[in-house]
Amino acid sequence: MSWFDDSLVYQIYPLGLLDAPYENIHEGSVVHRLPRLVDWIDHLKRLGVSCVLLNPVFESGSHGYDTWDYLTVDRRLGTNDDLRNLVKAFHGAGMHVILDTVLNHVGRDFWAFRDVREKRASSPYAGWFNIDWNRDNQFGDGFSYECWEGVPELVKLNHRDFGCNDMCVDVIRTWERELDIDGLRLDVAYCLDLGFLGYLRRVADELSAKRGQKFLLLGECLHGDYNRWMNDNACDSVTNYEAYKGLWSSFNAGNMHEIAYSLERQSGSHPWDLYTGRHLLDFLDNHDVPRIATKLDDKSQLVPLWGLLFGMVGVPCIYYGSEWGIEGEKKPGDHELRPALEAPEWNGLTDWISLLANARAESVALRRGSYTQLAVSPHQLVFEREADGERVIVAVNAADERVFVRFDAHAASGINLLSGGAVSFDGGAELEPLSCAFWRV
Repeated sequence: MSWFDDSLVYQIYPLGLLDAPYENIHEGSVVHRLPRLVDWIDHLKRLGVSCVLLNPVFESGSHGYDTWDYLTVDRRLGTNDDLRNLVKAFHGAGMHVILDTVLNHVGRDFWAFRDVREKRASSPYAGWFNIDWNRDNQFGDGFSYECWEGVPELVKLNHRDFGCNDMCVDVIRTWERELDIDGLRLDVAYCLDLGFLGYLRRVADELSAKRGQKFLLLGECLHGDYNRWMNDNACDSVTNYEAYKGLWSSFNAGNMHEIAYSLERQSGSHPWDLYTGRHLLDFLDNHDVPRIATKLDDKSQLVPLWGLLFGMVGVPCIYYGSEWGIEGEKKPGDHELRPALEAPEWNGLTDWISLLANARAESVALRRGSYTQLAVSPHQLVFEREADGERVIVAVNAADERVFVRFDAHAASGINLLSGGAVSFDGGAELEPLSCAFWRV
């Protein structure tokens, strides 16, 4: 087990939150925006956050995933000293820091690719990219190259080249040494060569041994068997897109069987369960998908839905602003998904999420416990988490009416960790409308 398993992660997209211009200008002035994030620390502490995930902060052309220079903070955000001081401030508040890193592809103005454009095959970096010298491209470079998902501005790195791989590893070691970060989010980890992932894992293990705590590798994965990218020779954890889809669509469709199937399949006690014992990153939204307050048809269901997120197996992640219910649809330019915000806000939803976070922090069963389904119906889901002799029953009611749900609690009564109230079990229990309960039994 590592510190990550007990974490509550808070995801920030700095280029958006800090209102940086979408396009970077070569040789433009440095604007010190990163220090403004220090003002969010009190909000994060009140929320119960213990880990901050920063989306791309290094020099790039636009959205951060078209890297120009892995070792220099984006001039739209500030300087390396700004980032170093920010990490120090988060650490001082008791929070780990993970940086988003893009090792699958770079921007066309990445320094090594610019050298290839200038020197062509004589460049010492030509092997870092998959190049066809017998064809041209739309930019008139005199050659073509492999790009990510057909986007010509995103040049794919060739991880069969040891020099390229050593460059990536040198970057990671530099970040850990100079910035004291605690791990990495690996963008599009599902696209990375598995041998390269193994190399990254060996380096991460070396850093873990040096630090005396886990240096985390968190992989972005969408679909398929996550064990392919999450194992002792790859990532420690991956993004749980399977559960993400089930979370919102189970509520919208009135079909709690969908998310129940995913949770049972992923973390139950049956021989076929895939990820029992591992902690995936669970989320309701992020910088690539619509805000949950937009995606959910009935916003009154946000309360039980957030309760389910904090009660299920895995590590919950909050995307900045969603804790007070901001909306945003996925549109070209991503300005709605990655908005500029002057300051954090607090409302009833934020109170609820903070309450959930505190309950999870105080319960080893909710953080690390097993998963056993007790009851499921179209609008209700009840399951048990157990660890170190502690049992907690999580009961979710997505309906707007009070209901009695039948299940075997293996106990006569329990205490609600969220309200402090007592509950008696008589072949089941009554659930309040649009609610979630964490009963310790």
